[in-house]
Amino acid sequence: MHFSRIFMAVSGLILAAPAIAAPVPAPAPASAPIEFSHQLDEERAARIEPLIERFNAQQKDVQIRMVRRVEGEAPKQINLVTREEHSRFLANKAKFRPLHEVMREARQPLDSSKLSYELRAGLADAKGQLFALPVAFSTPVLYFNKAALRKAGLNPERPPKTWLEIQEVSGKLFVSGSRCPFTTSWPAWVHIDNLSAWNGAEVADAKGKLVFNGLVQIKHVAMMATWHKSKYFSYFGRRDEADRRFASGECAMLTSSSSLYGSLSESKTLEVGVSTLPYHDDVRGAPQNTLADGGSLWIGNDLKPAETKGVAKFINYILGPEVQIELTVAGGFLPITPVARAAASSKLLQSDLAGLNVAYSQLQGKTSSPTVRVSQIEPVRIIVEEELETVWANKKPAKEALDDAVQRGNAVLQAKAAAPEVAAKAKKGGK
Repeated sequence: MHFSRIFMAVSGLILAAPAIAAPVPAPAPASAPIEFSHQLDEERAARIEPLIERFNAQQKDVQIRMVRRVEGEAPKQINLVTREEHSRFLANKAKFRPLHEVMREARQPLDSSKLSYELRAGLADAKGQLFALPVAFSTPVLYFNKAALRKAGLNPERPPKTWLEIQEVSGKLFVSGSRCPFTTSWPAWVHIDNLSAWNGAEVADAKGKLVFNGLVQIKHVAMMATWHKSKYFSYFGRRDEADRRFASGECAMLTSSSSLYGSLSESKTLEVGVSTLPYHDDVRGAPQNTLADGGSLWIGNDLKPAETKGVAKFINYILGPEVQIELTVAGGFLPITPVARAAASSKLLQSDLAGLNVAYSQLQGKTSSPTVRVSQIEPVRIIVEEELETVWANKKPAKEALDDAVQRGNAVLQAKAAAPEVAAKAKKGGK
């Protein structure tokens, strides 16, 4: 990444843009120690630490310390919630303080209307007020190795746009010697949640009952099963091992998070291209829009007055122009504020943010924000990925696997819905 150009663009945008938040109050007389809870791996935690160290160095009245989250512990003052944890935290909202209340008590403005709709979805109440802050959101895109496409006699400036084209390109890549034409990270997120939204298929009905075993999803998973048998598609697990396989040059095409582009584009050995997530061109109305998901900041419920001010001060820091542009440029995350969105559209940073621009374009289609996303409900996500793995292992056909995933997933959701009622009856009976 060309940091001199980034610095120039950041400086210009900050000077030209209005302030995002009002100045913070005068420092409190005593330091407020605040814990930042997370479940990141060492590599991702290392990316966040410099931002927190810089915040701590800028003032003396608040000091933030990163700590690994332990299951069952009470929430810390600040909690970084991943996509996979979202539904669990949402089910325990009573343990958290709505962000807009924290900011109001600390007398700090928070204009949630400045955030794009796709970032506020799932994190705002009925009035549009944020109860948590989206900080590291992304959407899935297609990456391709330009050199591999050239070797197969393909034009890397005309990447495949549909799943049928992915199949055709994978065949040519295989013939040219590629042993991994296509792979994917985060299978439930990409190939159930986003595949469904992008092609206008439902994941759940109006009552929240899972229905992702429709024709579009069955056809897609069955198609991928034939690719797996033909060695067009290689599977490397449920998380992001496929990212590393693509980055090493082992795989020629990858569907994964748009935030990956920054690190891939810095590679000296990989000539990476990025394009929109493929769609099924025989589905009426497709493509529509993909989904924005990712990490969000949740505030613990039991804050002391000094901690409330300290948390609000940190939120203002995160929303500040410098940090926002740094997260957008270096982290590759979807821009939150107007200043960050201006950076994303800057001609000076066009090559550095190519992946981000592709991602942002996918979110501008027909607005769709499903109330249920299987990748956000950990037990359901695990079920879905277990069933998908039976398809890749040739143990079940696509329809049977998706039917079983829906049935098992609905049983989990029904049990979760019944749990409060059962607990209430048990409590009443014990009195």
